[in-house]
Amino acid sequence: MNTEGFTGKAKAYAKARPGYPDDAVDLIRGLAHPNATYADIGAGTGKFTELLAKHGHEIFAIEPNADMLEQLSITLMPFPNVKIINGTAEATTLFNNSVDVIICSQSLGWFDLDGFRIECHRIGKPGFFVVSIFNYTPGDTYVPNSHRLTSRMASDLFFKNPVVHEFPNHVKYTREKWLQSRASISDNPKPADIGYDLHIAEMNAIFDRENVDGLMNIELVTRVYSERF
Repeated sequence: MNTEGFTGKAKAYAKARPGYPDDAVDLIRGLAHPNATYADIGAGTGKFTELLAKHGHEIFAIEPNADMLEQLSITLMPFPNVKIINGTAEATTLFNNSVDVIICSQSLGWFDLDGFRIECHRIGKPGFFVVSIFNYTPGDTYVPNSHRLTSRMASDLFFKNPVVHEFPNHVKYTREKWLQSRASISDNPKPADIGYDLHIAEMNAIFDRENVDGLMNIELVTRVYSERF
């Protein structure tokens, strides 16, 4: 099930997944009025939610996975302006017409797009925005597996007339952080899985090949799709 994709991976996700540039956060904040209400759907461990919450906005953080919810609660503990909800993209449990901006941070590829679209129209206020924000590596030839789309592919399918912005996102990895970031990917093996030792050896080989003085530098791009509905 899509809701179980990150079971056993939330701690690594919280420690090692890249965040998002301030300029991307400011762009999204500028879509609506200062007192807008936001919903971060598939909030994960709160990588994006935290950046938005620091500005004092009212936010609903929706997440269905128990492990991710635990880490999300830790991340958002300092922010009373955020309400954490155990829900899905297709059934958020939010009230009708309650949200100004609906955000998918690295999560849209996990949703049933038709069901999510229906839910957006239910919970969105008149003239609401939907936003998809995600990090990717330029030139990445990754082919998605059979059970989901990438965020990039899902965004191209979901939006009809989006405004698209991109921002540079430079990330530095130590060996430990690099291995944790790979461990946080839903499709990668866990320690008890067949193929785990080979996977770790391959990840170490990449770090050995690409690090400079113990740091591996990766130039990610943060892409933001936004559309008013």
